[in-house]
Amino acid sequence: MNVAFYIAGGVAVVSTFMVITRAHAIHALLYLVVSFLSLALVFYVLGAPFVAALQVIIYAGAIMVLFLFAVMLLNLGREARAQEREWLRLRAWIGPSILAAVLLAELVYLAAGGGAGAAGLPAPASIIVGPKEVGASLFGTYLLGVELASILLLAGLVGAHRLTREEE
Repeated sequence: MNVAFYIAGGVAVVSTFMVITRAHAIHALLYLVVSFLSLALVFYVLGAPFVAALQVIIYAGAIMVLFLFAVMLLNLGREARAQEREWLRLRAWIGPSILAAVLLAELVYLAAGGGAGAAGLPAPASIIVGPKEVGASLFGTYLLGVELASILLLAGLVGAHRLTREEE
């Protein structure tokens, strides 16, 4: 369990570093999704499978949809299509694919029961964080953080709209 935590944490650090150092948005997005998936595995190893599922569904899924929405909203035309073809070559997928394969192997190992209870950490099924606890925490203790995140998302949406609006 301890080894699984450190491997997932290492993949998260490497993929997050790759997000902030990539010049192309598509490459950064691929590494961002891998980073979110590795954080979900960290949550699972720490005994919060519900939070891990939320991480995959909300962040890894929603970020992809928002990014596609932003690309469609910008509608850059023929030049963008040529650039997208270049970005989506096989070489852009090698790094994220390797990191995702490490995470998949680790998840299969954990699901098979390997490493459960090692190093004093509880097995993922022994401590379960349910939706009630998550909701009470989000809308109780962390209410200010949730509201600030919603304002930040709204500001991003307004900024994207402003950037794509044609000048009169």
